[in-house]
Amino acid sequence: MNPLARWWHSLALAEERDPFTAATWEQAWKSLPLLAGLDASESARLRRLALGFLRQKTLEPAQGLALTDPIRLMIALQAGLPVLQLGLDWYGGWYSVIVYPDAFIPEHQVMGDDGVVWVDRTVKAGESWERGPIILSWADIHQDLELDGHNVIIHELAHKLDGRSGSTNGSPPLHRGMSGALWKRTFAQAYEDLCHRADAGEHTPIDPYATQSPAEFFAVVSEAFFEVPSLLIGEYPDVYGQLKAFYRQDPLRRLAGCVEGVNRSRR
Repeated sequence: MNPLARWWHSLALAEERDPFTAATWEQAWKSLPLLAGLDASESARLRRLALGFLRQKTLEPAQGLALTDPIRLMIALQAGLPVLQLGLDWYGGWYSVIVYPDAFIPEHQVMGDDGVVWVDRTVKAGESWERGPIILSWADIHQDLELDGHNVIIHELAHKLDGRSGSTNGSPPLHRGMSGALWKRTFAQAYEDLCHRADAGEHTPIDPYATQSPAEFFAVVSEAFFEVPSLLIGEYPDVYGQLKAFYRQDPLRRLAGCVEGVNRSRR
């Protein structure tokens, strides 16, 4: 092997090195029911994606949070799931994940319809900045480990995928063979239906936070797609079909037999 080939070989080996113990992997994996049903090939791919995510993104603790190896791995595994069949290139263009110990209160200047500027101090479990980091609450991550349709990591990363189209509007860039017109019609009809039901005071299985905007609808139904697929397909089967084509996954098949919890609104 010539020197250049040896260098590339050593680089590839270094990239594949696993800094986590077998016990840490087992602890992280067993804590995440949404990974149930992954076959051996998918599990190996997710493992590589999680390690790649941690190489490409800097996880930054805030307010004194201790980012232990199990926490880092649990975040990375959940981050890898949406791009299991897409690849980490879909997470390009941003470089850090900020993790708070609990819900946080960012301050944003907002201009109302009357032109008056005010400061929004809404308590949040997560946030995604355009061309910037995602911000997460570890308390919410830890609380949402069950299959209940609420997953702040998937929610914020869905915004990142959505934004790859150039605008975070609920319409991510679609794969060849997918119809943009069908996507927009399917999501618009479901979004309008959910808004009408929420406005009428109906308790909806889909988190009503989805009615905030088409972008939030996409993020919320992405959470449901991965965590409570039977609930989503029962409410909006065409939306499930579009997400199945986009993510190139079928959680309904994968999670068959798993107990899905009741979706709840906590935002």
